[in-house]
Amino acid sequence: MKTIKRLLGAALCGTTLLAGAVQAEQRELRVYNWADYILPSVPKDFAQQSGIKLTWDTFDTNESMEAKLLTGNSGYDLVVPSNVFLTRAIATGALEKLDKSQLPNWQHLDPKLLAIFASNDAGNQYGVPYMYGTVLIGFNPDKVKAALGEDAPVDSWDLVFKEENISKLKQCGVAMLDSPSEIMPIVLHYLGLSPNSTEPKDYDKAVELMQKIRPYVAYFHSAKYMTDIANGDICVAIGYSGSFYQFANRAKEAGNGVVVDWRLPKEGAPIWFDSFAIPKNARNLAEAHEFLNHLLDPKVIAPVSDFLGYPNPNKDSMSLVSPAIRDNHDLSPTDEQLKTLYATEPLPQKAERVRTRAWTRIKSGS
Repeated sequence: MKTIKRLLGAALCGTTLLAGAVQAEQRELRVYNWADYILPSVPKDFAQQSGIKLTWDTFDTNESMEAKLLTGNSGYDLVVPSNVFLTRAIATGALEKLDKSQLPNWQHLDPKLLAIFASNDAGNQYGVPYMYGTVLIGFNPDKVKAALGEDAPVDSWDLVFKEENISKLKQCGVAMLDSPSEIMPIVLHYLGLSPNSTEPKDYDKAVELMQKIRPYVAYFHSAKYMTDIANGDICVAIGYSGSFYQFANRAKEAGNGVVVDWRLPKEGAPIWFDSFAIPKNARNLAEAHEFLNHLLDPKVIAPVSDFLGYPNPNKDSMSLVSPAIRDNHDLSPTDEQLKTLYATEPLPQKAERVRTRAWTRIKSGS
């Protein structure tokens, strides 16, 4: 937290000064963001420039953020839910609508991406999109080539969902996220079904496919795959786009000879995004909008993308982002690739139970 105090002096009758300085009422802003999910200089510079007392707290899961949000008195002026949790918060009335008259920098956001994000925030009324990415295939080119040859379909979900491919990759290790809300939509979409299906029979079909390849999956884990692929302990993983970018760099820095690459499958993939949003009953609405508008400045958000390894939806900032992110279309999709991406949505409780049971069957191999 960076605290800035402002002191004002006042004059009487032109030349007669008050005996002491009068302290202005302190403006405040309280932010609840993911841990290590901002370039540290951004909040620091904002506090210095605005004179706002800034409290910056962090969380590690959407669930912990949601628990505070749903109390109706979180104590925060800005929170950062992921897309599905943004939809849930909107549905429960836990968020304030944005006042876009206070966000002149909104004009910098990419209309094509806003249209996709509207699947989770109709009319883009509640969330200011921050960073986005996809769930895709990361791989070790040398090991995959050794297992499948030069024509390995690394740009297709066939790489992991066709038994003839994944059975050969078992020797070098295949991992997947331990997340039914991430993996099941991919499987459904691969089968030509709605990624947000509520039909039990669709999940039966997904289980049938996954049970065929389950013997060849080394493990399901949402973090372990990152270090394992950078160390060469596995050769293929389904994971987050930015994680492969970050851990490819880790492998380079380690000098261990391991190369990590990644592909956005041609069939399409789920797109996720995180947004800044204002909780209901937030105390400092003007300050919240002031920070959001600051973050929407292309010169402010571009170095945040460089720091985090993710593209951002600010179309006028991307020319300022590192070419390693901007020009890699498996990280920053082209307009044609965007047409293949889909947002995941919260399922009704009954359908969520069906999906959870399906996932349990897959993991257990039963």
